[in-house]
Amino acid sequence: MAIKLALAGNPNCGKTTMFNDLTGANQYVGNWPGVTVEKKEGKLRGHKDVVVTDLPGIYSLSPYTLEEVVTRDYIMNEHPSVIMNLVDGSNIERNLYLTTQLTEMGIPVVIALNMMDVVRKNGDRIDTQKLAAALGCEVVETSAVKGEGSKQAADRAVQIAQEGRRTLPKHTFAPVVEEALERIQNLTAELVPAEKARWYAVKLFERDGRVLDQLKLSAETAGKIEEAIAACEKAMDDDSESIITNERYQYVARVVRNCVHKNRTGMTSSDKIDRIVTNRILALPIFAVVMFAIYGIAMGGYSFSIGTMGTDWANDVLFGELVPGAVDAFLGTLGVSGWLYGLIQDGIVAGVGAVLGFVPQMLVLFLLLAILEDVGYMARVAFIMDRIFRKFGLSGKSFIPMLVATGCGVPGIMASRTIEQDRDRKITIMTTGFIPCGAKMPIIGLFAGAVFGNSPWVATSAFFIGIAAVIISGVMLKKFRVFAGEPAPFVMELPAYHAPSPGNVLRATWERGWSFIKRAGTIILLSSIILWFLQGYGVAEGVFQAVEDNNDSLLAVIGNGIAWIFAPLGWVGDMAWKAAVATITGLIAKEEVVNTFGVLYQYAGGADLLEDSHDIWAAIGADFGVMSAYSFMVFNLLCAPCFAAMGAIRREMNNARWTMGAIGYMCLFAYVTSMIVFQLGGLITGEASFGPGTAVAAVLLAGIFYLLFRRGYQGEDIIRMSAVETAEVKA
Repeated sequence: MAIKLALAGNPNCGKTTMFNDLTGANQYVGNWPGVTVEKKEGKLRGHKDVVVTDLPGIYSLSPYTLEEVVTRDYIMNEHPSVIMNLVDGSNIERNLYLTTQLTEMGIPVVIALNMMDVVRKNGDRIDTQKLAAALGCEVVETSAVKGEGSKQAADRAVQIAQEGRRTLPKHTFAPVVEEALERIQNLTAELVPAEKARWYAVKLFERDGRVLDQLKLSAETAGKIEEAIAACEKAMDDDSESIITNERYQYVARVVRNCVHKNRTGMTSSDKIDRIVTNRILALPIFAVVMFAIYGIAMGGYSFSIGTMGTDWANDVLFGELVPGAVDAFLGTLGVSGWLYGLIQDGIVAGVGAVLGFVPQMLVLFLLLAILEDVGYMARVAFIMDRIFRKFGLSGKSFIPMLVATGCGVPGIMASRTIEQDRDRKITIMTTGFIPCGAKMPIIGLFAGAVFGNSPWVATSAFFIGIAAVIISGVMLKKFRVFAGEPAPFVMELPAYHAPSPGNVLRATWERGWSFIKRAGTIILLSSIILWFLQGYGVAEGVFQAVEDNNDSLLAVIGNGIAWIFAPLGWVGDMAWKAAVATITGLIAKEEVVNTFGVLYQYAGGADLLEDSHDIWAAIGADFGVMSAYSFMVFNLLCAPCFAAMGAIRREMNNARWTMGAIGYMCLFAYVTSMIVFQLGGLITGEASFGPGTAVAAVLLAGIFYLLFRRGYQGEDIIRMSAVETAEVKA
């Protein structure tokens, strides 16, 4: 029978690093049954019969968030053989709260005391023998980021599971509470498994509704339990749930006092860095500089812009000479010509090559973001943005999904489930798609190269436009009744800074990059074929045939049918229908925007990829002005996301009307923003002249300012409305 080893711990305790170290490439990802929370499982290295499950990072087993519910239900219903509880040794007091709950579950627990390298560096000492005795379970020192102790901890957990040992809970609470819990255990002895008696007693003491419903207690038993709880509450002068929480913290404090010896000679290195990095005045400028440097290295036009160098080589040499040349020679040996030759070279090679040419920039960007995440800086960014978000009435937790969305919008949207309040969660789902994900980076890279001279300011501005769109939307939406209310408090651990793990960084980079490449080989390949046909054939002289000018093609007919919608955004002339079609195909996958331009401009511009792919960039640059290009870029960054992300919105909203409302809001906000950018910005560059469009843009801008500064629903208004609604329901 396979041994199930569950990894449990607080967020940022090193659990993912430990999981990767224990399982290597033997991982598979799925969803928990009945919910869309991602789960990771893998085979333990050297143990074919041991399955390691990476449980969601949580602070406690109290079922307030979906992650906490998933973890608790997994431990209760899936019956893991052993739990390996990762505890951050550098922040041990906060982490042990969860430990006290896990040891009550009736399942063997082994503590992996992680980040011991940081503990030793700080000059602190932890007596693991005393700690093990106090908690009633074995403790193994580890440093997951350095690969130290992970295997020993896992092997010890497997051995304990094989021996069938279970962790016996310690007497954690005050005598009067322990007396009440013992009475509850005696009253429910025949209703619950013996090994879980302690856990059920604590949950009943807390008046956990789910447990009460599950046990179906008789009225007599329920009355006696309530008497025991009431007597304890009277003695402790507090409610039952607060009593348990306070007692746990007091117990943890006693354990830490006896087992941990802090070096109080001064601040840690992380504290010293944070005095600058998280400074109220310097934090945001430092963040802006860091993001500018990242985009400068990945997508800039400087001597150190290695991402751009790679993309230039990929466009000019790999997909400009080598691949088309090799394909041309191969097709020549087979005698392929005519429409099939055009399909392969002008459709597949031009379309897929236009997207894959940006892979070097994507990989460099993903690599740098993975380094920042592994070092611990991204946790600080969430802390920095929390202060800003809360000033505008938004939840600081909203920024975590947005950080995730820099890789892909789908997991970013799914990460919104960590937000307890439904209104804040809905706002987060509606706005997370504004953050430029990896699939949108080729759009930025294309226009940065074709129109803006590879300026890193373009990519940097795109990131901060996304953040600004989130803040503006949040402020406006919070003024409406359905979203009104104070944001939920945001509490998170700031992990100690440490050197990035090459394995973690490379794995994260490869996972994001491979996802990008896979789409180029599947959905983008298929759409390139369809686009090639639609732009290469049409009705000419009353006959359906191949056309020399793709302005006469089927695709041009479709594009011209919808291009008028985007005219106020500056999409005019011959490029109007191309821009419209590229935007629509971008709903399939955002990489499709570049793929579409690659097919259309390679054909329309008469460019030969065998000579110089920059001819396509030159054709795009000739069609788009500065503001029309920026307007196009802004619209495609802010409008409805790809179909996969829309599916994620549908799953998270769990309501068709809210889903359509979210997608509709994103499209409307993108349209209004892009119109303001072109109509008002165009007056400065000379691309737009004053007219009805400018007047409408000015009115829309005034409307945004009105929504930003108007008085919204206040706390007393919400209470009053709730009272009215209750009265109406009773009537």
